[in-house]
Amino acid sequence: MRVKHSRMLRENKTIEYMMQIYCSAHHGTNNGLCPHCTGLLKYASFRLGKCLYQEKKPTCAKCPVHCYKPGMREEIKAVMRFSGPRMLFKHPVLAVLHLLDGFRKVGK
Repeated sequence: MRVKHSRMLRENKTIEYMMQIYCSAHHGTNNGLCPHCTGLLKYASFRLGKCLYQEKKPTCAKCPVHCYKPGMREEIKAVMRFSGPRMLFKHPVLAVLHLLDGFRKVGK
C-alpha cells in the first residue's frame, strides 16, 4: 500500500534510514539491505500504509493500536532501539522530527 500524506512519507523515510543503519551494523551490508531486513522494511511500510491515524499518527511506541504481529514488533523495536540514537548523527533532521512526534497526542 502506498503512503500518501507528507507525515507518513516522512515516517516511511525514517524507518528506511533506521533499517539501513541497523542492517549495515548487524549484517555488514554497505549498499542496500539484506533479504531479511528488506522483508522487515516491506512489512513496516505496509503496516504504516494501513495505519488508522495516518497524518494524525503518534509514534508507534505511543500508539494505542499495535498493528505489528508480536514477532515483527519485537524485531522492529530492536531496530529502533539500535538505530534511534545513531539517527541523530546520520539524519539529524529526521531524528529530531521523530522525537517531536513522540509528544504528539493520538489523533491530534
